[in-house]
Amino acid sequence: MKPRAALVNDAPAGWLSDAQALPSPNFDARPPGVTIDLLVIHAISLPPGQFGGPYIEQLFTNRLVAEAHPSFADILTLRVSAHFLITRDGHLTQFVDIHARAWHAGVSSWQGRERCNDFSIGVELEGCDELPFDERQYARLVTLTEELFRRFPALNAAHMVGHSDIAPNRKSDPGPHFDWPRVRAALPR
Repeated sequence: MKPRAALVNDAPAGWLSDAQALPSPNFDARPPGVTIDLLVIHAISLPPGQFGGPYIEQLFTNRLVAEAHPSFADILTLRVSAHFLITRDGHLTQFVDIHARAWHAGVSSWQGRERCNDFSIGVELEGCDELPFDERQYARLVTLTEELFRRFPALNAAHMVGHSDIAPNRKSDPGPHFDWPRVRAALPR
């Protein structure tokens, strides 16, 4: 098991106390007066189809090394992040303050609104299109989502979408194995 940073105790308002804090430089301020009302679920694995390494964290903190895997040369210069990552074992890492704009959605649109990063929270699940997600990921996702719903009253299960829903011509994640009915059924109405 890879070493983990200590959990944040007495976390600032935009950081969850039960998440490992690993700040990313890949964020900026949301537009003034924006209402956070969208939760975007993603899936990521680095290298593709492999789990458990430090590479996702390295990508989100601009420390990925091209020589670590041939596929990394194509993504080395990306400046991306998400608010959260849930690994296969259910571990929760937070990269960006929930009140800031993480760079997770890219060119995107939801219900006629462009630039989904402006008004969304991004959650990455360690996974891929070809394999089911782990039970521990679903449990952690439900707990995290409940907390986000509590903090952002405009969020609800109807405002929880996949990356594929907001960028359908570019993205397929979280993929066909993500169990939307299961997650939505576990959330408060």
